[in-house]
Amino acid sequence: MDDLLQHVLILLAASVTVVALFRRLKLPPIVGYLCIGLFLGPSGAEWISRSDDIYFLAEFGIVFLLFTIGLEFSIPRLIGMRNVVLGLGGAQLIVTALVAGVIAQSFGMPAIPAYAIGGVLALSSTAIVVKQLVEQRELTMRHGRLVVGILLLQDLAVAPLLIVISSLGNGDEAVAENIFLALATAALVCIAMIVVGRWFLRPLLNEIATAHSPELFTLTVLLTSLAAAWLTSLAGLSLALGAFLAGAMFGETDYRHQVESDIRPFQDVLLGLFFITIGTLVDLQTFPAIWYWVLLLTIATVVLKAIIVTLLCHIAGHSLLVATRTGMVLAQGSEFGFALIALSLSKGIIAPEVAQVVLATLLLSMAISPLIIHYNGKLTKALWTTLTRHGLVEGSDDTHHEAEPLQQHVIICGCGHVGCNIARFLQRENLAYIALDSDPIRVREARSQGFRVALGDPSHPHILEAAGIARARLLAVTFDDVHAACKIVGQARKIRSDLPVLTRAADGVDVQALLAAGATEVIPESLEASLILGSHALLLLDVPMSKVIRRMHELHRDHYKDQSRHSVGIETKTTPTLSDEEAASICLTDHESRQAWAIVAAIRSRGKKNPM
Repeated sequence: MDDLLQHVLILLAASVTVVALFRRLKLPPIVGYLCIGLFLGPSGAEWISRSDDIYFLAEFGIVFLLFTIGLEFSIPRLIGMRNVVLGLGGAQLIVTALVAGVIAQSFGMPAIPAYAIGGVLALSSTAIVVKQLVEQRELTMRHGRLVVGILLLQDLAVAPLLIVISSLGNGDEAVAENIFLALATAALVCIAMIVVGRWFLRPLLNEIATAHSPELFTLTVLLTSLAAAWLTSLAGLSLALGAFLAGAMFGETDYRHQVESDIRPFQDVLLGLFFITIGTLVDLQTFPAIWYWVLLLTIATVVLKAIIVTLLCHIAGHSLLVATRTGMVLAQGSEFGFALIALSLSKGIIAPEVAQVVLATLLLSMAISPLIIHYNGKLTKALWTTLTRHGLVEGSDDTHHEAEPLQQHVIICGCGHVGCNIARFLQRENLAYIALDSDPIRVREARSQGFRVALGDPSHPHILEAAGIARARLLAVTFDDVHAACKIVGQARKIRSDLPVLTRAADGVDVQALLAAGATEVIPESLEASLILGSHALLLLDVPMSKVIRRMHELHRDHYKDQSRHSVGIETKTTPTLSDEEAASICLTDHESRQAWAIVAAIRSRGKKNPM
């Protein structure tokens, strides 16, 4: 008991220090946890031993992580993702295992251990990937949803892989029968959990909520999530799968947000402990003798998995940008790979020296994975830029053809929802425009809706020149990526310093960055949304329009007073306060006037009486 307490204290002290350091250096905390286990574990300073008690406790970090992810994916949504889970996820697992097995065989390895290693390398780290995407707010993006679907299939495949490896080691010929029984058992358990959750979970939570006891509610959530994990474990499946299903059932109730806030403290602490235990599994003393093979296998694994996932996602109909980001995110090894390698080693399928190389490869790929995931957007953009520059995708020719007949037109950078809405406004006013986007899928969809769109990366000057920037009237940058937007604005300013440039920004920091890059006017989304919501609220509460306009004007003045010398069309007033009579006759800027009348029109459309 004293040793366990000592280990926990060491882990907590090291975690506080390293995570604080990594946060300050703007590095993923997961890498810090892995380093703690690597350098303080048995092969390092020996401050932390490989304790089954600690590993068992740490495994619940994955359980609670998958539970919180399940809250975001309700059962109907999971059913809607069946093509991604079964189709894309199954194809990724099979193709990656076969390709890796063939490559291993080409180096002289026997078939059974070669394809066993292929199955291990086909899996990706659910814990690292999901935690990182949640922190980066990318889980609900298109590549995030693809990643979750593929990871779900991988979690389901762990049990069959364990059966196959165990059967091969025992010389059992009934492999197919054992796998079928395992899958049938898994299906029955999942269906039973869904049925129970649908019929009993919501009434149970309603009854618990009437007690008005936060303690009782938290205990109920813990009991339900751990019981679900235990049931899937009894069926030969992973603990994480049961927790995910429990989270999906809670996600259909009205208590989803309360459940998430109750579970998250357990998740973060235990998940950090899990990554530390992963770091203790690698033997640093053997690394000098095998580092060459480890480095080579790590590079091959990361590159091979990224290429395979990218190609499969693109074949499935997703854009190359989304497919590439999905491939980069899933390019590492899996925590379940350690269990598969340990079983293969115990059954004599894989030699000890080969097993150590694979174990080190899994850990190294997981260690560098947070950095790849963190910069997956920038890496994909750089790769796509290189392909465009070398003419491997459509570029300036297509853009020049679309823009050639245009004069005094608007160039819209990005044909997503914002870009297409701007195009609709311009079409209704019979104003000429051309939209640019580097995503072929978005370009095809926009063209099918009748918009004038060209495929090309607007951050390159030759694309902007092909779009007719020399004779354009306005440049509108609609990308939500501030770095990409700043680059486009900078390139436009080098070509034409007099061209008005309109951009969007998420917050004040992005506003300053875009203004510094040369934007004429930056629309901060958080401010504009709050103005619209606040104005609607005041009008619905029967506040006179004169006061609503005054409040809007004051907020604009306060926000833009430091930016007025950079912005065109935002007039900063110097009057500190205004009376109601002055507010009734206030001189608004064009932007404020449009916003005020839009609010009035919206209120009138709901049948509300105009306070003015």
